[in-house]
Amino acid sequence: MISEALAALRDGKFILLYDFDDREKETDFAIRADAVTPRHIVQMRRDGGGLICTAVHPDAAQRLGLPFASDVLRAMVVAEREGDIPYDRKNHSSFSLWVNHRNTFTGITDRDRALTITAIADQVKTSLNGGGANFNEAFRTPGHVALLRAADHLLDQRRGQTELSIALAVMAGITPAVTICEMLDDKTGNALTKLDAKAYAKRHGLVFVKGDEVLECWEAFRSRHLKTGSLLYKFP
Repeated sequence: MISEALAALRDGKFILLYDFDDREKETDFAIRADAVTPRHIVQMRRDGGGLICTAVHPDAAQRLGLPFASDVLRAMVVAEREGDIPYDRKNHSSFSLWVNHRNTFTGITDRDRALTITAIADQVKTSLNGGGANFNEAFRTPGHVALLRAADHLLDQRRGQTELSIALAVMAGITPAVTICEMLDDKTGNALTKLDAKAYAKRHGLVFVKGDEVLECWEAFRSRHLKTGSLLYKFP
């Protein structure tokens, strides 16, 4: 399913991305951020129901000056403590800033969020290709789009939806900014089960891919590039 998932991401289509049975046990919508439209926002908020976030590559986050929220809040009582996350006690949350593009109005509408997300992708692409991106000029904070900063060593360090989605983007050769949204169950109030997520994927003609599949492919991909010394990304 990996090849189908990579093809779907390249084509600007949704995939459904499940993490691991021993982690969150959640399935997320995932789509390349530079392809997001207002209709995609509608589908995520209606059929997903979780938080609509945009994950970015760690190199881009560093170049754009995007901090981890936990670092910003470290001195406050509400900051995370070591081992605070029950499903990932070795790492802190990937949350960074919440932003709106400066050309939005309230920032929460489908059109506003789509604008913000595609502009984030443009900043990521520009920064990774050596351009002079200026995040502060393009965005204001607080806003309505949550940014997620992937771990510096991606899946070698952390195995969350953030790192899984960015690893897929790198392998697909697309700008490594991916918009994700958890799928929730209206009946139980919990995360949608893997079985129900697979059924949704089948009904809507979407690719369903599991974290262990992504991890296996990523390890092979990373090994090849380490041997050749080639760049992991260069985005047209």
